Amino acid sequence: MTDTWIILGASSTIAKAFTRSVAETGAHVILAGRRMDDLEASAADASARSATGATPVAFDARDPATFQPIIDAAIATGGTINCAVFVGSMPSQDDINADPALVDGTIADSFTGPARFLQMLAPVLSEQGSGSVVGVGSVAGDRGRVGNYVYGAAKAGFATYLSGLRNQLGRNGVHVLTVKPGPVDTVMTQGLGDQPFMTTADAVVADIHKALRKKRNTLYTKWIWWPVMTVIKLIPEPIFKKMSI
Repeated sequence: MTDTWIILGASSTIAKAFTRSVAETGAHVILAGRRMDDLEASAADASARSATGATPVAFDARDPATFQPIIDAAIATGGTINCAVFVGSMPSQDDINADPALVDGTIADSFTGPARFLQMLAPVLSEQGSGSVVGVGSVAGDRGRVGNYVYGAAKAGFATYLSGLRNQLGRNGVHVLTVKPGPVDTVMTQGLGDQPFMTTADAVVADIHKALRKKRNTLYTKWIWWPVMTVIKLIPEPIFKKMSI
């Protein structure tokens, strides 16, 4: 049976690289996002790369009314449904400090919207008894840091949600992978200055596929972020409060 991949946030740089990779395997892709012109261009590219089908669908993490049509489109393909979540927004902490209303959108884009979508999709996956969910979080969610703690809090919440979903869906043969990238060379990281251990979207996607094959629970990419974040999480709070990381 052909794989069907729902790709939420399909206009992001990493999502586009992921779409290219699964299209080349002959999967049907459901490209979900806000920018329909961009999604239509990605759908044409996916079809040229041997995708069985490529369907652009409107999705807004802040508008639950857009969720069910995506699930219906995936069911209609008749394939084995999988889902990859690349949704998120990251205003600077300075902007959020100046306008606390930005907290709501950041959390909706990076946590509550994707979680609600996956909660709606979960019964379909459970009944199917197979498939994969890829949830892209961030190393920023491993510890609250002065420079991006609202975004980090949203990604921490999403990671905890994925852990619970993994325990639920794993009992029915569905694999849930939590991905924690460090800085990736994308539009989201432009303007942030030099970032340690920067990687590329294609490298992240290659790591995701390797982790899916091995049925990993959590993936840090680059791998160096696992020891780095382990050390950061172990720093005592009185010391951590004095650090500028």
